[in-house]
Amino acid sequence: MTINIHPSAIVDEGATIGDGTRVWHWVHICSGAQIGQKCSLGQNVFIGNQVTIGNNVKVQNNVSVYDGVTLEDDVFCGPSMVFTNVYNPRSAVIRKDEYRPTTVKKGATLGANCTIVCGHSIGEYAFIGAGSVVNQSVPDYALMVGVPAKQIGWMSAYGEKLNLPLTGNATTTCPHDNSTYQLINGNVRRLP
Repeated sequence: MTINIHPSAIVDEGATIGDGTRVWHWVHICSGAQIGQKCSLGQNVFIGNQVTIGNNVKVQNNVSVYDGVTLEDDVFCGPSMVFTNVYNPRSAVIRKDEYRPTTVKKGATLGANCTIVCGHSIGEYAFIGAGSVVNQSVPDYALMVGVPAKQIGWMSAYGEKLNLPLTGNATTTCPHDNSTYQLINGNVRRLP
């Protein structure tokens, strides 16, 4: 495999990019960025210095991944979704020492035009609906929609809505691959 970087992209010296990653038109990757294997960075993407991106991550067009953001393996960032890294920005006040970290865990989907307010984590295989504004941490497998985002259900690792209540205890299977999921006290886990 090789790294495919479009001629219009700017990759600052020192950036680490894994094998099989594709970097499209007008992307800027800063020198401290660490990007894994088999990623895709769409047109007009910005990757900051203090950013870690795992393997097989897809960052769609017009997304800026700012300092303090970590994207684990298999994360999907939809077109024009937004990360922040300062909670209360002011143009006249320097707050670079106040960045709040954001972690998006393995397999999570961040829908088009959603906003992730800094200082929170998005759980494994969570699904954030298009246009939602997330201002709290999100549990594994949670389906979140709205402004501000509220949980309306649970999603499988495959990306199918699970037939589970929001709270309590229950077991169900993914309608696509028949994998089993268990809800215990408000937390979902996939059974082996």
